[in-house]
Amino acid sequence: YQEVTCRSALNRVEGMPFEWTLNPYRGCTHGCHYCFARRYHAQFEMNADDEFASMILVKKNFVEVLQRELDKTSWERDHVAFGTATDPYQPIEGHYKLTRRAIEALARGRTPMGLVTKGPMVVRDRDVLSDLASSAGCTVYMSVPTVDEDAWRVLEPGTAHPLQRLRAVRELVDAGINAGVLMAPIVPGFSSSRTKVESTIKAIADHGARFVGCNVMYLQDGTRTHFMKWIDREFPSMRPRFERLYAKKYPPDSYRKEIKAMVRVLQQRYGLTRREETESTGTEALRTVD
Repeated sequence: YQEVTCRSALNRVEGMPFEWTLNPYRGCTHGCHYCFARRYHAQFEMNADDEFASMILVKKNFVEVLQRELDKTSWERDHVAFGTATDPYQPIEGHYKLTRRAIEALARGRTPMGLVTKGPMVVRDRDVLSDLASSAGCTVYMSVPTVDEDAWRVLEPGTAHPLQRLRAVRELVDAGINAGVLMAPIVPGFSSSRTKVESTIKAIADHGARFVGCNVMYLQDGTRTHFMKWIDREFPSMRPRFERLYAKKYPPDSYRKEIKAMVRVLQQRYGLTRREETESTGTEALRTVD
């Protein structure tokens, strides 16, 4: 862990359904092999392989900078996407509490937020999430791509068990917080079969999620290089399939539509609301593919 100082906390983005992002850490010990944020590590002259999961930058002045930005008269309380380039509830958050303190600042500044995480630690902050929900609005998106244990073990080596994440969703919903699940991403050949998708959607429904959304994996820049090296090393027989599917950044539209159609049918079967149908502000805030 390396402490750094930041000049800004709120980052303006373009081409997304939100204008601002917040990321108190960079790099992530979850080490998910498909993570789109791996490519961002190159901005710090670090690689997208081991250093992404082993060298974590901690923005020690993050909350103070954020508070100054929220206090500006020019701040219009736009929706903020929290955790787009790193998980705000990876284990080190238990020590620094940057995420918790940032949510408190957003609540004081009446700024709505959508937060994505794979960390069950989010339940620790039910109180401040409730405060933010009351003052401005917030949605928590728990990332659970699959409940299949074999796929989870190989794809997400540093994450909590999928059912532990779903239990966190249940606790948040029971606390009155708008919380749901992103099956993001569904990885071809690992978590894309109908049986695995249905098991995941059933488990999501059983745990009371308010909504569910899905995305199919995409590969770009450093993430592509890392993922293909990992496939070569661990699953070499799958390399030709991934080369065909990922001749470009995204798999073919026909494949993506097939997966999403399957998910829609299963959502209806298990009575789950689609993410885009929820009423909460910013429910599409953490879209990573479409």
